[in-house]
Amino acid sequence: MEFRGIMGGFYRISEWIMRLSVINVLWVICAIPFFFLGLVFLKSQTADQALQTLFLMAIVAPFTIFPSTTAMFCVARKWLTGEEDAPLFKTFFRGYKDNFVQSLLGGLIYVFLGAILYTNFQFYGNQTGAFGILRFLVLSLTVLLVISLFHFFSILSHLHMKILQIVKNAMLITIGNPVRSLTMIILNGIVLYISFIVFTFLIPFFMGSLIAVVSFWHFHLIFGKLQEKQQQLAEKEAEQQRLQTENADDPEAAEANRKPDKP
Repeated sequence: MEFRGIMGGFYRISEWIMRLSVINVLWVICAIPFFFLGLVFLKSQTADQALQTLFLMAIVAPFTIFPSTTAMFCVARKWLTGEEDAPLFKTFFRGYKDNFVQSLLGGLIYVFLGAILYTNFQFYGNQTGAFGILRFLVLSLTVLLVISLFHFFSILSHLHMKILQIVKNAMLITIGNPVRSLTMIILNGIVLYISFIVFTFLIPFFMGSLIAVVSFWHFHLIFGKLQEKQQQLAEKEAEQQRLQTENADDPEAAEANRKPDKP
């Protein structure tokens, strides 16, 4: 039975609310240790306690939040590529299982890079003069790393590549498409702000799934443009090869197409 008019609109809205909330709850459940430590971090009374909790979150992140987020992005990919009626549970847990190892390895890489940036920021933050200015460079690299993380999940859920290629391409897409990447991170920042400051109930039900949809939508636009450019280059190369073949088969035509020598 298909609803039309106002009832059809309400039905579609309620359907998407259900889809987003189900996937978000699955995301939280599959990363419970990480979110539990996140609550402990928010309740920390001292800076040392917060730092220790953050360290523990970094340890468990590759094993929990990274595979869970990849699975959530797999569902968002289905939605944004035309498969809106894809089974939620099956798609989520298949994405979790199939991409677990690569998600874990990617998590280790990003945690390692994050630790390096944090260490450098702590070092240069205590310096003065020219060395002190370097902390702004570290901050810029941190923003780049955070933005590439969203592209990392999108690539992992959409393409089959080796883990180092995924990380490299996530960085290249971030650098090569600054406007689209900044738009994505701003929208995700708005979702995070509303979730943590305005409506905290969004965290267990909508925050993650909304971020996945926003992130993959931007990636899909970027990837589509890259495919168009590759197709145009392939067509030009095919045309050049065709002309070379025709010239090789017809020497007189090739001689006629040559530019006349200047006197």
